[in-house]
Amino acid sequence: MTKNEKGHAAVVNENVSLIVYGREECHLCLEMIAALQELQKRRSFSFSFVDIDDDSDLKKRYGEKVPVLTSLNNQEICHYHLDIAVLDAYLDKFR
Repeated sequence: MTKNEKGHAAVVNENVSLIVYGREECHLCLEMIAALQELQKRRSFSFSFVDIDDDSDLKKRYGEKVPVLTSLNNQEICHYHLDIAVLDAYLDKFR
């Protein structure tokens, strides 16, 4: 249990999982993954990488928009570059 900004106990959900949809050789995808790994040092979440080239439906959905960061229920959080402010706001919902 941690304390929120008002000093009250807050439960932090350590089971928040995200998905990065991208391509294996995509430099923007690698940058987003590195930024997520850095952010994990101060925020609790996990993420997985899905190569859209392995799935024709994902290729149609995301095409050249990669990387796309989503929640497990496919709520898009950001794309192309990690938007830390938007991701922080998303993660704050789970405090």
